[in-house]
Amino acid sequence: MPQLEVIQGDITAQRVDAIVNAANSSLMGGGGVDGAIHRAAGPSLLEECRKTAAARRNVPGGPCPTGDAVITGAGKLPAKHVIHTVGPVWHGGGHGEPELLASCYRKSLLLAEENKLGSIAFPNVSTGIFGYPKDKAAAIAVAAVKETISKTPGIKRVVFVCFDQENLGLYQKLLSAAST
Repeated sequence: MPQLEVIQGDITAQRVDAIVNAANSSLMGGGGVDGAIHRAAGPSLLEECRKTAAARRNVPGGPCPTGDAVITGAGKLPAKHVIHTVGPVWHGGGHGEPELLASCYRKSLLLAEENKLGSIAFPNVSTGIFGYPKDKAAAIAVAAVKETISKTPGIKRVVFVCFDQENLGLYQKLLSAAST
């Protein structure tokens, strides 16, 4: 069973094999976590994203559709790779948002396993500008990771990196309840 951790901090500073980027479907950078990762990684990340987007231009929903994930190098980041996943925009929960959000975590873990990565750090996907309620998103994230880790034996460490105190408390409570 991999080690599940939660911290409050900067995802761009994590020393793991891969950090997950809460990306947009174009992979061309944006605001929030996406912008922070692109700024910290430097121009080589954008260049890799351009190449990935070009190779996937015929994928329905854009180079990385909502709920999917792709992997690139990490530029100047301490992590070796960035796994870009596109979370859903919150529209009240009746438009497939829970399934799409869970898919972000599952596909990111499966992609890490496929690339023989042993550690991965997740941000709070979709809880910023995409407006997903933090409590609902945290519950989905923890459940999806716990469901998927049995299929990813190479992953030994999963870190939930929370930007704010509210998310930190939600994840701590969920992980504490799961360990009892």
